[in-house]
Amino acid sequence: MNALKISKKNWFWILQLLGWGMPGCLIVYTKFNYEKSLSHTYIISEAALFTSAGIVFSSFLWLLIRNKIFIETINVKIIIRILLTYLLMCLAMTIFVEVLVYLLYVNIENKELDRSFNDYMLNFVNISVILFFWLILYFSINSILRAQKGKVEGLQLKSILRESQLNTLKGQINPHFMFNSLNNIRALMLEDVYKSREMITKLSELLRYSLNSNKVDKITLEEEIEIVNNYIELSKIQLEKRLRYHEEIGEGILDIEIPPMLIQMLIENAIKHGISDQIGGGVVSLKIKKENNDLQIEVYNTGVLKESRSTTKIGLQNISERLRLLYGTTSSFELKEENQEVVARIKIPLDE
Repeated sequence: MNALKISKKNWFWILQLLGWGMPGCLIVYTKFNYEKSLSHTYIISEAALFTSAGIVFSSFLWLLIRNKIFIETINVKIIIRILLTYLLMCLAMTIFVEVLVYLLYVNIENKELDRSFNDYMLNFVNISVILFFWLILYFSINSILRAQKGKVEGLQLKSILRESQLNTLKGQINPHFMFNSLNNIRALMLEDVYKSREMITKLSELLRYSLNSNKVDKITLEEEIEIVNNYIELSKIQLEKRLRYHEEIGEGILDIEIPPMLIQMLIENAIKHGISDQIGGGVVSLKIKKENNDLQIEVYNTGVLKESRSTTKIGLQNISERLRLLYGTTSSFELKEENQEVVARIKIPLDE
């Protein structure tokens, strides 16, 4: 098991040596048995030259494909670039091998090497075939590794979503919050029965949403905002006028899909660690807009950014991890203090 975990880089060089060593051994075997006029020193030198050249040029081809050409989505343009790079590498390797073979032959055999145009073309074809199979093998192994990585990240995402749901039940909608909400609703019944029934409905919708959120990767922005508003209304029963909420939602973006509980967790964090700690309360603002090809989500709350030993920051860590697994490095999440306000800012890339 540990041998399999040597490193991808070490496995690459091991496979390179084995892959190019086989044609080198074939050259030695063939010429030892069928070209008796050649010295053993020259045959071994030619085989070593071919093996070394194969390793060098295929490694260079790998670097070009990995760093300059290969991307997440393969299209016609990318395939053409790969094929052109492959053909240029075949030509470069053929010229390199032919020149050094000529020099080896002259210095070891002490005579001119008689080569025809057909001999050069045959060598080019041989190198092209070997490099073509190398290219197929590289992409096959790379695809298998990417598929395995995707499967692992898929399992990680499901685990994070389940953990996020549990954290919501324990933190965002924890027993303390539910106890206060129910007590406040019970007190509200003496004043406004209709309002009390409405709050009970919002609480049940919030609980149902939390329980079902781990079944999907994304929901529409409209659904998420509806649950956020329910959470705000329930929080206002406890905080009354101490909590003031404002939202600015851009036009034509409500059907955009985002990870569930993403905004709710930001709102909860702003209320729990910002507004509820202040005697005079404060303002929580939600601003969502589409900018270029990104969805910008910002949550502001009155207060200052502070470290608290009483929180594990599981909710914020889950946000970062879910964004990474769903969008990779094209998304971003930051939490900082600006102008006596704490702002949480998320950028999510939108599909073309």
